[in-house]
Amino acid sequence: MRPRIMLLAPMLLATSLALPAKAQTIIDMSLITCQQYFDAPPDQQRLIAWWMRGYYSAAKNFSTIDFRYVDYNTKVVTAYCKKKQNRNETLMSAIQKNAR
Repeated sequence: MRPRIMLLAPMLLATSLALPAKAQTIIDMSLITCQQYFDAPPDQQRLIAWWMRGYYSAAKNFSTIDFRYVDYNTKVVTAYCKKKQNRNETLMSAIQKNAR
């Protein structure tokens, strides 16, 4: 029995080391402020923006995305968020107030 354990232990260890590490980052998208959005690197801004577009499309039960509205809404929400008085507002709130 002992030789079997001695053979299995290294194989289990090797298998566990080969598994990819899981990220432990959880982001509550409803808490991201306009300022945090602007402070994020461009690739994260795109990720956040596309997540928001998908979220609101799903909320309206749309299965398609009209890129004309995407461009329009991005410009309108960005202009709204750039105003100093709106910098601490959540991005979700800014989208709900300004997007079509």
